Amino acid sequence: MTVVEFFGCSFLAFGPPLAMFSLTIAHDPIRIIILIAASFFWLVSLLFSSTVWFTVYPLRDKIAFGLVCSVFIQEAFRYLMYKLLRKTERGLQEVTDIVHISDYKHILSYVCGLGFGIISGAFSLVNILADSVGPATVGLKAGSNIFIVISAAQSLCMILLHTFWSVIFFNACDLKNYYHIGYVVLSHLFVSCITLLNGQELFAVSLTASYIVMLATCVIAFRVVGGNLASFKRFVTCK
Repeated sequence: MTVVEFFGCSFLAFGPPLAMFSLTIAHDPIRIIILIAASFFWLVSLLFSSTVWFTVYPLRDKIAFGLVCSVFIQEAFRYLMYKLLRKTERGLQEVTDIVHISDYKHILSYVCGLGFGIISGAFSLVNILADSVGPATVGLKAGSNIFIVISAAQSLCMILLHTFWSVIFFNACDLKNYYHIGYVVLSHLFVSCITLLNGQELFAVSLTASYIVMLATCVIAFRVVGGNLASFKRFVTCK
């Protein structure tokens, strides 16, 4: 049962992102490089967050403090990734087949967001998945027996959110739309903070709220890239 749970939760968390990577990124070396670079930026943000947490000794045992700092540092590095992409557009133009790379900015922001999300999901779930293999069974005598499934679902939500957030954030930086920038930062802070309820086993509350925010963010990102009801109908009907 432990091995079945391991594979089930792994595919739940990383199945959709893997499909997104395979269908939209794997065929383009430039996109792969950008995705790896975005993942590296997230790792550096994690290093900075850990440094802040370790340095502020009086608040080291306060999870909320580390969480809030991590959110703001991640968003700062998202902005740095945005600036890096915009600075290297001319170089990317010379090594890619895209005629006008400025017309594909939403694709690049999507790739960056997916890179942020995949590495974030991997770090948040890898230890839990390792424990799920056994020999013990989580929730058999103590704790919740759905903890691993909830963690996988939450990781999937965060991966998708990071993807949508980057699309919105990069476009907002281009247009100087501070409302969208504020939405990205505050929604990231909200979703991260509401996971603290999992410590009280209020999984339904935290997961429902997270997915509501994810759906709202998806709609905003869809509108940002020029989507509308007509294009959505064509997508659903495969026309």
